[in-house]
Order: sequence, then C-alpha cells, then structure tokens
Amino acid sequence: MMLTNTALRTATRRIVSSTASRRCASSASAAFKTQGEEARRVALPLLAVATLGGCAFTVGRKEESTKCIAPTDSAAAAVEQKFATYWPRNIMILFGPPGAGKGTHGPKIEDLLGIPQLSTGDMLRAAVAAKTEVGLKAAAVMKAGGLVSDEIVIGIIRDRIREPDCKFGFILDGFPRTLVQAEALDKMLAEEGACVTKVVELQVPDEVLEERICGRWIHKSSGRSYHVKYAPPKSMKKDAKGNPVPESMKDDETGEALMQRPDDTSAALVKRLQSYHGETVPILNHYKPAGVVAEVNANQSMDGVWGEVLGALKRGGN
Repeated sequence: MMLTNTALRTATRRIVSSTASRRCASSASAAFKTQGEEARRVALPLLAVATLGGCAFTVGRKEESTKCIAPTDSAAAAVEQKFATYWPRNIMILFGPPGAGKGTHGPKIEDLLGIPQLSTGDMLRAAVAAKTEVGLKAAAVMKAGGLVSDEIVIGIIRDRIREPDCKFGFILDGFPRTLVQAEALDKMLAEEGACVTKVVELQVPDEVLEERICGRWIHKSSGRSYHVKYAPPKSMKKDAKGNPVPESMKDDETGEALMQRPDDTSAALVKRLQSYHGETVPILNHYKPAGVVAEVNANQSMDGVWGEVLGALKRGGN
C-alpha cells in the first residue's frame, strides 16, 4: 500500500496515541451495541485491532471498511521514522562562536527536519519590507539612527513563527544574544503554547578558531567562501613566508578578486570571542535545568561533527 507523507503522519499519530486507540475502541463498541448482525460482524474485528492500535477504521452508514496501516513503501517508512525520532515540534537555538560551523550545519538540519533556520537580520529586513506593524516600528527606529529594541525583535519573531513553514518548528540563529533576550523569548513562546526544546552549542577551542577565521576569503557577490588551508582557490600563490599573495586570491568560477571581512582578523576575533563567551554562557546556564542543552565537539571532521549533531537532535540527546 502506498501512502502519502500526510496520510502517513496522520496514521502514525493514530498508532502511537493511546487516546486515539481508546476512541477507536469506543466507536467499535458503540457500533456493536446499536447496529444489527452485520454491524457486529464488522465491529468485532475492529474492536480487536483498535485495542492493539495496529489498524485505523471507519464505520459508515452504508459502508464499513478496515484499513490496516502498514507502510510498505520505503520512502514512507523513512518519513515515519523521521517523525518518530525527531518530532514533536522542534524549537531550536543554534549557538557557536565565529567559525564554528553554524553556516555549514544549520542548513543540513533544515534539510533533515524540514524546518527553517531563522536569522534575526533576515526577519527584520523582511518585516520592514512587508511594512508589518512591528516592521514599521523597526523602520522608524532605524531611520532615527537608534537600535531596535528587544521588544520589537520579539514581535518580529512572533509574527514569523506563525507562518506555515514554522508549523513543525524552527531554528533560531543569532538570537537570543543575552539572558534578558532569552527570558523574553521564553515568555513569548509560552504565550504561543510552546517552549525551547533544544539548544545546540558547537564548541571549538579559541586557538583553532583563529586559524579558521583568519584564513577565510570570500567572493563578495556570490558569498562563496575559501580558506587558505582547507579550501584554497585554484589561483592562490604564497610568498616566501608561506602567506597567500593577496593579488592571487581569485574566485574559481568568475576569476574576480576575493576579499577578507574586516572582522576576520586576529585582533577583531579576540573581541568577538570575548563577547560571545560572556553572553552565551549565561544563556546556556539558563536552559540547562530544562535538560535541553547539547554540546557538540565541532573540532573534528565534518562527518564527526554531523554525527554528534544528529545525536543531539534526537529526543533525550545531549
């Protein structure tokens, strides 16, 4: 039997829900008591399978049928397993210092779970462009040269997570940055009947981050990223000291010049890491009592990091 993903999700919920099973059993029992011999013939086997939770059924006025849920299609079974392993609704916060790999593993989590990764910057720009109520407030503040308040940011997040693609969850990247913001986020989610279900921190030693960050070069127009050690452009040449010659750093596809971000320097990184550690530790401590914080060793191979991320995403993973 071939089942659509939607049908499969519905069926899965029926199977695992004891309440649903009791309702099925109750319906079958009612049919047994109130209908004639034919209804009894149908209701008896239904009553049995409803107790086991292995079949879904419908009893209509003109037609009775039993539909056993048996996902024989491998793709449907894979979806069922994904839901069983990673759902219900995931509300995740992804932490990691600059260069830890959030930009690499965040999209992979999106693809795996089918939930969007939300950047506060992107949400803010979208709200301003859409001229939503909070977007107009944010635009007015920015036009006056001020900083957008936490209240406005929380309002923008609230609007965004009500959109259909956030139905099964979402990943927050870049928020919260402070304990005050974390507490405000918790309050807003509670009002929505939700809460943070997982906090994943990608951990990398500061000395390793310096090598990762300071070796990065980017192609500005496309966003393609290179690294002098891990992913050098084909055109790269080195001087006598082994450092890349800036003029030789060209994009592989267009041949255009690459650049380094102004804050991808040793001096700037020290300040960025101090800020990150000072702000992040209190947030992690805030969520640890809830048992939702998972630490991932991001100072290993890509496959190794991803394996730990998968372990962290599973219910009870930490």
